[in-house]
Amino acid sequence: MLKFDIHNHILPSRWPDLKERYGYGGWIQLHDQCNGKAKMMRDGKLFRVIDDNCWNPETRLKEMDATGVTVQALSTVPVMFSYWAKPEDTLDLCQILNNDMAEIVKKYPTRFVGLGTLPMQAPELAVKELRRCKMELGFPGVQIGSHINDWNLDAPELQQIFAAAEEYEVAIFVHPWDMELGGRMSKYWLPWLVGMPGETAQAVCCMVFGGVLEKFPKLKVCFAHGGGAFPFTIGRIEHGFNVRPDLCAVENDINPRKYIGQIYTDSLTHDEEALKFLVKVIGEKRVLLGSDYPFPLGEHHPGKLIESVDAFTDELKNNLLFDNAMEFLGLDRSQFEPACTSKTSPMCVDGKSCHVEEASGEPSSKKQKVECC
Repeated sequence: MLKFDIHNHILPSRWPDLKERYGYGGWIQLHDQCNGKAKMMRDGKLFRVIDDNCWNPETRLKEMDATGVTVQALSTVPVMFSYWAKPEDTLDLCQILNNDMAEIVKKYPTRFVGLGTLPMQAPELAVKELRRCKMELGFPGVQIGSHINDWNLDAPELQQIFAAAEEYEVAIFVHPWDMELGGRMSKYWLPWLVGMPGETAQAVCCMVFGGVLEKFPKLKVCFAHGGGAFPFTIGRIEHGFNVRPDLCAVENDINPRKYIGQIYTDSLTHDEEALKFLVKVIGEKRVLLGSDYPFPLGEHHPGKLIESVDAFTDELKNNLLFDNAMEFLGLDRSQFEPACTSKTSPMCVDGKSCHVEEASGEPSSKKQKVECC
């Protein structure tokens, strides 16, 4: 079966010195790129060590082939969102990142598509860049954060962005970021293990309770990490809506469960029972393969959990692994189905009869023991 990975991250191999370019600090730079690794540094402090699969598309393609991934939807690392910065500087950085991504997609059009990044703190600039991403760069979607500084995703200021996304048929992938890092969250990797699922659930609730999905019914939104805590707390959320409408229904009086079937999530749950429950709740046509490649908290062999679930039919597996992403992004699977050249090609014409022989080595992401995005 073909595999389309909606959730993975990439950086350019290099970009300008942003502190020098904009005149102030807080930016991420790559340092010490050698022996297949680099340091992501911010104001002289180490943020994260990454492998070259985070910036080298050729390394990435080898690892995709090793795990049978046909296509990746590329998106930046969330720390690069830079919503805190001056809007014109964030726009400039977005264009650097989006242009680099477009070059990779242009070089390998059957293996990659782009999800652009936007200066969300400046909605008018974000709309312009969204249009450019779709009309000039050919991106079918964008990635945004789970909140924009002090704005949740129900902020009135953001509605023009959602309106443009609906008008131009640009899908939105929501990724949690900027979690609380200090105090009680400072130990045990809690911001990533607990904070991210809560961040994502908050983003879903704000779009639901805030009436965003009601006002823009054709807007396509996918939430990372299996929708975080939302699918597993929908009963509590609905109950709260029913018993305290004075608190929950102040912007939208539609039961939140109504939007099940409208929202999408990726499949990243790391647990068979959780995945089966996710598919049952969100819907067989609304869950998309997502791995969080190339970071250690992701699924190191993308799609392996989906493929291993005996209760899933082949048709359902095909939907989760590939076809649901096609529908979400408005793409045609034929553009990723060149004629087979060998029995081990991951992309066969019928999309079903492929056989992929895996490489003996594991992707480098499995070996990495650093913080994930």
